[in-house]
Amino acid sequence: MTMDAALLVGIPADFRYLAGTPFHIVNEKYVLAVTGALGAVPVLIPALAEALPIDALLTRIDGLLIPGSPSNVDPARYGNGASPAGTLKDARRDASTLPLIRAALTAGVPLLAICRGVQELNVALGGTLHERVHEEEGRHDHRAPLDASIDVRYAPSHRVQLAPGGMLATALGTEQAAVNSVHWQAIDRLAPNLDVEATAEDGTIEAVRVADAPNFAVGVQWHPEYRFADDAVSRALFGAFAAAMRARAEKLRRAA
Repeated sequence: MTMDAALLVGIPADFRYLAGTPFHIVNEKYVLAVTGALGAVPVLIPALAEALPIDALLTRIDGLLIPGSPSNVDPARYGNGASPAGTLKDARRDASTLPLIRAALTAGVPLLAICRGVQELNVALGGTLHERVHEEEGRHDHRAPLDASIDVRYAPSHRVQLAPGGMLATALGTEQAAVNSVHWQAIDRLAPNLDVEATAEDGTIEAVRVADAPNFAVGVQWHPEYRFADDAVSRALFGAFAAAMRARAEKLRRAA
């Protein structure tokens, strides 16, 4: 896809210490999905927490992609107790993305949230999470083997049922899809203004839509950014996101 320099997509970064040095980082697969699947220019958003100029930022981007990450949302953000020992967290990312998500929805900036992103979306709007969904009674193990190759880890591993007549089922042209599964956390109590768009066979919520959003605002638990060019569901999802961004950009251009 030819890159459209007129469209800018913000991608919030993780905050991580590597070899004792602080970094703001984003996995390259999200950058490549923005350029390749959306034909847009990625803008990496540093995890500046309260210092992030959210309002100014949202006037300059056309869409917001909230990416996955190895870290968990801190349960203190949704009123739960301490995490199990050894859980990787990212307080700077939490402090950056949660208010950014709420502000983007208010501003009508199209939003696509992936894996940790859909978990952040749920928490930002008042929901809660399972930190280890595989330990919940009746739930499957949604993790992928860490010692496997990337292709194996991100291969389709289970099916999801899309809500009949829902936005995703309509956009994707199907009511079932095979998706990958690379997560420990999952949505527990759904935020009040989220609608379920897809579920796994064990009842785990796999996709949501912000019911009262003025624009495209969807979160998925799987990873559509991996091999996006080869997967029809991923292409349709990114296509809907891109269409919303182009429509909003054109509307703003005409109003200027």
